[in-house]
Amino acid sequence: MVGLTTIMSSTVNAIGQSPEEITARIAPVGNVCIAGEECEVAAAAVASSDGPRSGEAIYNQFCTACHSVGVAGAPKFGDAGAWAPRVAKGFDSLMSNAINGLNAMPPRGTCTTCSDEEIQGAIEYMTENSK
Repeated sequence: MVGLTTIMSSTVNAIGQSPEEITARIAPVGNVCIAGEECEVAAAAVASSDGPRSGEAIYNQFCTACHSVGVAGAPKFGDAGAWAPRVAKGFDSLMSNAINGLNAMPPRGTCTTCSDEEIQGAIEYMTENSK
């Protein structure tokens, strides 16, 4: 019978990752914290925050999947014609649509952890680069 160590060793050799890299790659992506109880992970995340992320960073991490190719009618990054009618409705309309969702776009796009300020920065980044 082949043991886990043997499998891990052959996997390391096959894809060039150490056991530590594999462990990090397959680690859980989150934890559940119950209201009223201490949550070490959440406290650490808040403590390590360096303030709001840039609009470009938010776009690159959360918005590009849809806005780079126009998924489900999303205005493409850099497409002035697609953005012009949306911009003409005013920034408050853009913010409302981004925060509340519109058509296939869920509320806050795919960034459930984004602050309103970060959403605003992402919108500004997309519209400024789509003139």
